[in-house]
Amino acid sequence: MALPGAAVFERAGLDTWPGIEVEWDGDWVRRATGGYTKRANSVQCLNAADDGDVEARVAAAVAWFNARNLPPVFRMTPLAGPALSATLERLGWRTIDASHQFAMPLGPTAPDPLGRIFAVRDPVWLAIAQQLSGYDDARQARLEALLAVIQVEACGVAVFDAAGLPVASALMAIADGIVVTGNVVTAAAQRRKGYGAAMMATGHAWAHAAGATIAALNVQADNAGAQALYRGLGYTHQYDYHYRLAGTT
Repeated sequence: MALPGAAVFERAGLDTWPGIEVEWDGDWVRRATGGYTKRANSVQCLNAADDGDVEARVAAAVAWFNARNLPPVFRMTPLAGPALSATLERLGWRTIDASHQFAMPLGPTAPDPLGRIFAVRDPVWLAIAQQLSGYDDARQARLEALLAVIQVEACGVAVFDAAGLPVASALMAIADGIVVTGNVVTAAAQRRKGYGAAMMATGHAWAHAAGATIAALNVQADNAGAQALYRGLGYTHQYDYHYRLAGTT
């Protein structure tokens, strides 16, 4: 099965990881979600050909984020035009968080016996996700605000150890037949014990039953352990992206 290009994955990402506030400027989209993650609080271009009047549009984006007390951030994928990249470089925007898009065809998968599926706003799963992520109440509230605006089919996934304690969790959502996984976390003391793979198998089984035919996720370029896990499950590298932040410090 041939996998789609960056435009399809990025459009699916807008639906599975939505902004609370969204404003379009041609094929550039600005999104704000109270500061929870750079991805949901950034501007990105969805069409490399929409590359005109860049400096004024960057300035407008900066003003938009400043008005919301958020740091101006650009998500730079292969869909960003060369003039945008050159302008941000000239203005001194720094590059951070080099990352990869991974994906694979999704076939029938058996859920792990230790895995469970939850509604994304189920208080039990929210408590598990907060505990494993180590979020304070303010950050957890920002996550829950994002979950409240997801319009596509989504679930929370958790894996429990033999004693019934939660050891791993993730969020999965489906758009355009693509299940996108995010917020993957395994308890530090429980890593390299197969719980991450169990969690992914459980979520993949849910997604396939819900009609997904492709699985996708983002992983940071310096996270070798996560990349090894995903490659072992069948994911392959699709393209790279990074973020640009205003300023040099």
